[in-house]
Amino acid sequence: MPTMPREQPRPSENAPHKARQMAESFGVDAERYDRARPDYPDALVQRIIAASPGPDIADVGCGTGIEARQFLAAGCQVLGIEPDARMAEYARQTGVEVEVATFEDWDAAGRTFDAVVAGQSWHWVDPLAGAAKAAQVLRPGGLLAVFAHAYDPPAPIAEAFAAALRRVVPDSPFTTGPSHEIYRRMFATFTDGIRHATAFGEPEQWRFDWERHYTRDEWLDLLPTTGGLTRLPPDKLAEVLEAVGAAVDAAGGGFTMPYTTMAVTASRNA
Repeated sequence: MPTMPREQPRPSENAPHKARQMAESFGVDAERYDRARPDYPDALVQRIIAASPGPDIADVGCGTGIEARQFLAAGCQVLGIEPDARMAEYARQTGVEVEVATFEDWDAAGRTFDAVVAGQSWHWVDPLAGAAKAAQVLRPGGLLAVFAHAYDPPAPIAEAFAAALRRVVPDSPFTTGPSHEIYRRMFATFTDGIRHATAFGEPEQWRFDWERHYTRDEWLDLLPTTGGLTRLPPDKLAEVLEAVGAAVDAAGGGFTMPYTTMAVTASRNA
């Protein structure tokens, strides 16, 4: 149930990366973010490793280190690049090496990598400048892998959230909608940016389907970590959570969420 800027005609639809206050708001509660956000499928991690020429990985927008720790556990060396110092500090406390910068402005200092990955973060990166930067820091044959979760809770719960958000923040520039369609458009933008860089082979799209059950408390723990809610005042956030909690209660106190983890990947030309 992601929130994204309302759709606008091209070329403005790439605008999420310009919303820096939103992009750098997730560290308001880094511990909750790390606790509530889901991991990525092991099959995705292993496929990225198999497609990379080596184990050195740059993790763009690494946040609290969720995917970085998965790659570390699989035997990779990982350097995180994260613009939010609060998120970066939390990641460091979990064993992830992190440098604080936006990817576009980050100084690689001559370092190169076997893979550049971005989990749930590439929409905060300029799709053209980001792909060009990835090409600069990747070794020949290195892999760019951009991935994110698309997910929609049951309709009554999604509708309760959308109605509460409209009521509490009627002038919000963000809107809710079917996440698979939102992410389809978003990944098309990512793919266009990769092609525009001209340094990569033809991008591939990967898909991993899985499920997770949420209790009422687990779902209400995750919601404040999403982009539409990270900057809400406590009273307005409480109003949204109360409405969503009532909908989860009406559904029996929990629900099973179908997730699709989508990825677009491309190898740097030799």
